[in-house]
Amino acid sequence: MTDLKKFILASRSPRRKELLEKCGIIFECIPADIDETLDPSVSLREAVENLSFRKASEILCQHPDAVVIGSDTIVTLDGEVLGKPSDRNDACRMLEMLSGRKHEVITGFCMISSKRSFCTSSVAEVTFAQMSQQEIADYAASGECDDKAGAYAIQGIGGRFITHIDGDYYSIMGLPVHLVYEELKNASLY
Repeated sequence: MTDLKKFILASRSPRRKELLEKCGIIFECIPADIDETLDPSVSLREAVENLSFRKASEILCQHPDAVVIGSDTIVTLDGEVLGKPSDRNDACRMLEMLSGRKHEVITGFCMISSKRSFCTSSVAEVTFAQMSQQEIADYAASGECDDKAGAYAIQGIGGRFITHIDGDYYSIMGLPVHLVYEELKNASLY
């Protein structure tokens, strides 16, 4: 399937690394150092796809013979993007917003080489249970939400607050495994 190509994941995320391993390829991780500001002139979905492309492009410039995979995930509630919390108080603020409500998780995915590029995104809807102030404070204090978009990790402690998901679980974690696997079937084109 992969034709002995060099694959690079443009990320330092241990979750994305773990998820890409499920696709059965050998790859290395090289994080992209780019401005991650979303373009406000396009839809959130397009902005996340563009960010994934910019991450992958940055690494492709350094490794032009590789196939590079870029990904980015945002959490959005009522059109507001909930990024990584700046501190524990910010995490509490986000969790209070999410408590008892539905929100969207958008994950962009891009796979590029010097010959081809493919970008898409996956949208999942996540419903949180109503959380008490103590639950919010305890979860924020756990540290798990410190570097997570929307201040939670569905695969960790945060999963106990999720009552329903509509969409791809792995996209919520940070990489749409099925979409990646399907595109890897086209690896000979890269």
